[in-house]
Formats: sequence, C-alpha cells, structure tokens
Amino acid sequence: MRYFEKRNKLLEAQRIEQRTNFDLEMMREIGYCSGIENYSRHLTGAKKGEPPYCLLDYFPSDYLMIIDESHATIPQIHAMYGGDYTRKKNLVDYGFRLPSAFDNRPLRFEEFENKINQVIFVSATPGDYELSKCNGVFVEQVIRPTGLLDPEIVVKPAANQVDDLLEEIRKRIPLKQKILVTTLTKRMAEDLSQYLSRAGIKTRYLHSEIKTIERSKIIRDLRLGEFDVLVGINLLREGLDLPEVSLVAILDADKVGFLRSTRSLIQIAGRAARNVEGKVIFYAEKISEAMRETIEETNRRRQKQITYNEKNKITPASIKKNIDDIMASTTVAENFQKARKKDREKREDFLEYLSLDSKEKVIDLLKKEMQKAADNLEFEKAAEIRDRIFELEGI
Repeated sequence: MRYFEKRNKLLEAQRIEQRTNFDLEMMREIGYCSGIENYSRHLTGAKKGEPPYCLLDYFPSDYLMIIDESHATIPQIHAMYGGDYTRKKNLVDYGFRLPSAFDNRPLRFEEFENKINQVIFVSATPGDYELSKCNGVFVEQVIRPTGLLDPEIVVKPAANQVDDLLEEIRKRIPLKQKILVTTLTKRMAEDLSQYLSRAGIKTRYLHSEIKTIERSKIIRDLRLGEFDVLVGINLLREGLDLPEVSLVAILDADKVGFLRSTRSLIQIAGRAARNVEGKVIFYAEKISEAMRETIEETNRRRQKQITYNEKNKITPASIKKNIDDIMASTTVAENFQKARKKDREKREDFLEYLSLDSKEKVIDLLKKEMQKAADNLEFEKAAEIRDRIFELEGI
C-alpha cells in the first residue's frame, strides 16, 4: 500500500488492501481462499525469489527423467517462467495481487536443470540443446518391427497445388485412406477446407482456436471415416498416430520459417509413416535447405529400414485398428459428446419451463421428468415427482 500511495496510485492501494483483507478473512473462516497459491511464500516461510517446491523435490536422488518429444518440451520449459511472470506483472502493477505472487511460479530453466539427475531425451528430431548435452553421441532407434518405411517424399510445383491436391485426394478416397493437408495460416486452412467441401470432399480443419477436447473429437471422426481430409497448420505433428493416413500434403513447403523448418517438415512427414502406402507431397517453387535436409534424412531412414526388412524377410504392413480400439483411444472425445448432449438437453428443459402457462402443461412436463428419472433408475427421484404430480392434480 505504501508503494502505491507514494506514487499517488490510490486506486491500486485501495484495491490491494481490500483484496488482501478479504483473502485473510476467508482463510481465517474457511481455511482457504481463491488464489491461495499466490500466498505460498508466506505460508511456507520461503524467502523472496526462492524456487517453489515442486514434484521433483520429492523424488529420490537417483531418479531417472524421460522427456518425450524433447525438441518441443525443452523450449516449453524455457518459456514457462517468462510467460507466468508477464501475466502476473500486470496483476501486481494494478493492485490485484501482492508482489509475493511472483514466487508462486514455474521453475526457471537453470533451476530445472539443477534438479535433473539422469535424463533421457526422446525425439525423432532432437534440438540443439539435447545434442549439446550428449556431445553429439546418441542412440538411434529408427527401425520399426512392423517393417514400415518412412514415407516417400515427392516435390511438385506450387503453381497448381490445390488442383493437384484435389486429384491426389480423389485417388485415395475410394481406398478408404485419409489425407492430412498443412497450410501456413488459419485463413488458408479454413478457405481450403471450404473449397474442398464445395468440390464434394468431406473435409474438416484444425487449428489453435479449436478447443483441445473438440480437436480430439475431430481426430476421432477422421479415424472413424466421418470425413476424409483434415486441413491444419501446426497441430498435425508430434503425437498424432493415424494409421489410416496415407497422404500428407504440405502446401508452400519452400517458405522459410518455423512452420517449414527441417524439424517441422520431418515431424509432419512422419504422420504418413504408419501406413504402408504412406506418401508425402511437398508443393514448392524451389527446394529449400529445410526441404533438402528433410528428404535426405527421410531417404537415409528408409534405406536403413529396407536393409533391415530384406535381412529379416519382413513384409511391411499397415497398422490396423478396429472401431473398438479407436473408440477406446478417444474416450475424451466421447465424453465430450455426452457432456454436450446433456447440456443441450438441460437448455431445452429450461426453455420448456419458461413456456409454461397452465397447470396441465406443468403436469405434462413433470410426467416427462418422472419417466426420465425412472429410465435412469433414479426411483426415489421419480417417486418424489409422482407425489408432486398427485398434489397438482388434487388442486
């Protein structure tokens, strides 16, 4: 408060006083308050600037950490502290939180490093940090027991990329194969999706504005055959295991930037590596350095797998999953659908209540509620509703 008052920020001084006193009162009365974690420094007796306790503090000294998709995870850990600080700085500057809120934070990267004992970085495209830590010595596991090869990469001119893509899509739909298409912008993803839909292709698009659970539903629908083409930007990469996809098309592959870097191109191309007929098309005006490195690395891995297959007499076969397997792997999307249906039913019931203007309509609605409760085996609830119906009928 003195800090704000000295700078004539009286509104901020009043705001932090009211907020802090309210939180203290809540903690005294019920034992906690909203945002109690922002007082963690005071509650734990930690000093200003000390790293907060985290899960890593409870591991034994000889624990092993495995960081999956490390090329993406390590930069995220780097960025966590800065993002948290920026968000809280506005809250502190305008009197919504005490400065001690800064100490309830993610670890700085150097603090995270100090807590690592032994670590395995797992990635198909390791970053510079991981390679520097192991001095360039690493274990390579590119051989697949299924015999599947990395997809063949073909470069085609970008001038007629949409028309050529449409032709490639139409070759695969009769074979019940799926197609992923990556663009550079959200607008292009939406426009391309709309264009393909008008051309009679069942298409959906996927980008960061679509909620995470909704994305799971879209992926599930693709695998179940609800549509054939999925258009995206930067989400069709790590962790997307889609054996049904036989073609990955990368539009404007020669553009320089993060979305068309060597790592990004290798990761996107890898989405076609689960299908024996997997193929990747780079649409470009020229072969960029990232494209060249991607093609060379993919061909190197293909040759390794071919040699292994010939030596062990392995015939590559696509991974096949039945509908039950797909449904089991996308239960989040299934639950999301049920929740949306339930919310929709609640909204419809509420609107129906608003339209009631006679005793007869109330009784009819209660009868529907009673039947619904009975169907759900909620017999006590059904009996209560029945009694209310009898009361209304006796009025």
